[in-house]
Amino acid sequence: MKIVKPDLNPILTFKVFLRNLKVFGKTWKANLMFNFLEPLLYLWAMGFGLGVYITQINGLSYLDFLAPGLIASSAMFAVTYEMTYNSYTRMSQEKIFHSMVVTPVSMDDIVLGEILYGTFKGVLYGAVFFIVVALFGIVHSLYALLIFVPLILMSVIFSNLSLIWTSLAPNYDSFGYFFTLLISPMFLFAGIFFPIESLPAAIRFLPWLTPLYHAVETVRPLVLGQVTPAITGHIIWLLAVTLLTLPFPLVMVKKKLIQ
Repeated sequence: MKIVKPDLNPILTFKVFLRNLKVFGKTWKANLMFNFLEPLLYLWAMGFGLGVYITQINGLSYLDFLAPGLIASSAMFAVTYEMTYNSYTRMSQEKIFHSMVVTPVSMDDIVLGEILYGTFKGVLYGAVFFIVVALFGIVHSLYALLIFVPLILMSVIFSNLSLIWTSLAPNYDSFGYFFTLLISPMFLFAGIFFPIESLPAAIRFLPWLTPLYHAVETVRPLVLGQVTPAITGHIIWLLAVTLLTLPFPLVMVKKKLIQ
């Protein structure tokens, strides 16, 4: 993949983000409800249901172990749905990207504006679920206010990955592969529901390769006030992958639009 200097104008990039935000402003109630309801049901079913039968995990009640991970997964699902189905609609069905590009807005402005919007939605849904977790009395430290750092980095990564897939997708059906093969396994095996040490030794390294695992391992100690130097390593991992994946959607979405 040939990397060239992006043609970016910060004001125009922000206007692309603002355009999506205005659309979201018309449907935010339904949008927020459906993406927020699923992790809330997991919190009730697993935390208050299954949690009754689990005494402790790593010295924590099951509810304390589970809830911080659901903050991160709520953000992940919000980003991936927005940057796959909705971005594909804007790109291929509504031709909004094509309309923008005949104005002074460049393709790079459009892609970066989409990434900013996906990141905003991830952080928004993570923040809303964080408030719910706080209302349940699960937030034990003011360090919890720092969870927005890993949420922002993780949301940028999932925006990048989702847009890469969207640039390759021939139709809506292809997003089923993305969610079934990548997103759902991450959700189940990234340390949200049980410690990854419970996995067979041969595959225990796999969660470490996923951004959700590093976000969970950062959000959980911040929410519970169990901060250790290990958090720094997870943040560095998220930052490095953010920078590593950013050029790909800029090139691949542009190529898709030119076609």
